[in-house]
Amino acid sequence: MIDAFATTSKPTSDREHAVGRLFVLELSGGRIHSMDPDGSNGKVIVADCRLPDGIVVDVEAGHIYWTNMGVPNLDDGAIERANLDGGNRKVIIPQGVTFTPKQLHLEKRSGKLYWSDREGMRVMRANLDGTNVETLVRTGEGDYDRRDETRLCVGITVDPKHRKIYWTQKGPDNAGRGRILRAGLDLPKGENAANRTDIEVWFDDLPEPIDLELDLESRVLYWTDRGNPPLGNTVNRASIDTPARNGRAPEPIVRDLMEGIGIALDVPGNRMFVTDLGGSVYSAELDGSGKRALLFAQGNLAGIAYAEITSKES
Repeated sequence: MIDAFATTSKPTSDREHAVGRLFVLELSGGRIHSMDPDGSNGKVIVADCRLPDGIVVDVEAGHIYWTNMGVPNLDDGAIERANLDGGNRKVIIPQGVTFTPKQLHLEKRSGKLYWSDREGMRVMRANLDGTNVETLVRTGEGDYDRRDETRLCVGITVDPKHRKIYWTQKGPDNAGRGRILRAGLDLPKGENAANRTDIEVWFDDLPEPIDLELDLESRVLYWTDRGNPPLGNTVNRASIDTPARNGRAPEPIVRDLMEGIGIALDVPGNRMFVTDLGGSVYSAELDGSGKRALLFAQGNLAGIAYAEITSKES
């Protein structure tokens, strides 16, 4: 998520400026790291998370939100919130409400959090305080359906202008059965999450699509894929204005990841940030050029978020 701030003239002693900051989830260590966009000045701001996977930043409110997958067969996932420095930690979606929450998306204008629930086989949303939990898409129900990995929902993003949600269903490992789907932000009248008729398959036959990010200005969707090369271990992109199943193919723009997971865009800065399970954090331009490793061998890394945070110069 990206928040831009306009600065106004103030006395030199009290001038505000925006400073970029990365927030990275360490899946293996159960920690949240904060660092400069070049990977320097890193610090742990939250510890003792239960398999953290997705993260977003609400700069205006001074909050981070993240998902804890928990143990998949225990149905004990949760979503938490804390201040930008990790303080004032609070569970907003408790265990038992969402099964295995994965990627998280903040839609600030409507005051909603969206997330994919993997073993829950759902796309869900709630208010920023965790109230009014809704299921928007249900791809299956029960242990029998859960064994079908094509039903498992992982990544998510939102197009608020055209009122669409996009999500991934990754499928079995390296099976080439992953899909990206989309539907309306709200349920069609008279339909429910399990039988809604407005779902489109936007891409199919993908190796293992994971996290999604949408550049709303250029209307281009970006996603990571943790499957095997040549189409997997990549960052891909495609226009969301091209009709589904129109003979188009995804454009791989970053290759040679070690099971790519998280992705965050800094559109004004013409750059993206990517994490992989091999423990690396990468940056590249939005066309994929200039890829470089900022950090490596940092454990198993999952979600990543970028934000510009206003601070005061003394």
